[in-house]
Amino acid sequence: MALTVKQRFFLAILVLAFPLSAITTMAEFPALNGQSVSYAVLQYPAGSVNPPHTHPRATELLFLTYGVLEVGFVDTTNKLFTQRLQAGDIFAFPKGLVHYQFNCAENDFAVAVSAFGSAAAGTVSVPSTVLATGIDDEILAKSFKTDVYTIQKLKAGFAPKA
Repeated sequence: MALTVKQRFFLAILVLAFPLSAITTMAEFPALNGQSVSYAVLQYPAGSVNPPHTHPRATELLFLTYGVLEVGFVDTTNKLFTQRLQAGDIFAFPKGLVHYQFNCAENDFAVAVSAFGSAAAGTVSVPSTVLATGIDDEILAKSFKTDVYTIQKLKAGFAPKA
């Protein structure tokens, strides 16, 4: 799909504003040391998802600069909170809670900037942590109330590509 003039202009501004890195932490930018902040520029192709994950050391404040996103987090009582965001909206993901972002647009990308209340927020991917860490297939099958074959098919999706 061809980008409109407005989309091309926005992308040019974004590229000029953030030319080197999509994520900035103390490792990439030592001036953050002691500042307790970091940020990330996130680009979501049409229909893509940032899978369920947590940030164990920081709350995330996500500012959607372009497009639409469905976002959600699960609180400590296992209640799911969701919201559909449009450009200009802000959403907070509390520290340590599982959350996701989904670009529900079929034909357009989305761009967001996330700010974290830590120079080392950390990211723990739920699918990778569960399926790519060597937990026994039978334990996972019982945990998810499914069969070993299904677990193996899911794990195959996380195996490194040859």
